[in-house]
Amino acid sequence: MLYIYKKIHIFSGEREMSGENGFTILEVLIAISIFAIGLLAVAALQITAFQGNRVGDELTKATMLAQMQVEALKGADFSSATLVPGNYVDANNPIDETGANGGRFTRTWTIANNTAFSRLVTVTVGWTTMGVGGGGGNRSVVMSTLTRGGGF
Repeated sequence: MLYIYKKIHIFSGEREMSGENGFTILEVLIAISIFAIGLLAVAALQITAFQGNRVGDELTKATMLAQMQVEALKGADFSSATLVPGNYVDANNPIDETGANGGRFTRTWTIANNTAFSRLVTVTVGWTTMGVGGGGGNRSVVMSTLTRGGGF
């Protein structure tokens, strides 16, 4: 048998060229399929990361609203009307992340006697999460502290 080979010079190396050059259609389809599966996984990861960031943002805003109210109540004088035991609702409800009227958070608090010289303050901030398709669930942050008034 007689074989004919061509030599091709590529940069500094040489290789012999046979009748099989490039990729078959099957190899290309398999490579594209693997690449597509990888892209779908990255897209799913992006969606999950976006949802996690949104939940974290909501939780942070609610925690800050509760902390703002706790600090305001702890700063009040012990004998003032602000620290009289009872259940209270924020007059601005629903509130935004700054505490102003017009948001989607609700803030309530309860003040109870702990000892003759201290009060138990419990602040609750609730909201409805923004779910896929307009649905969501109810969530809340509860923060409790003891105070003697005047910042203590």
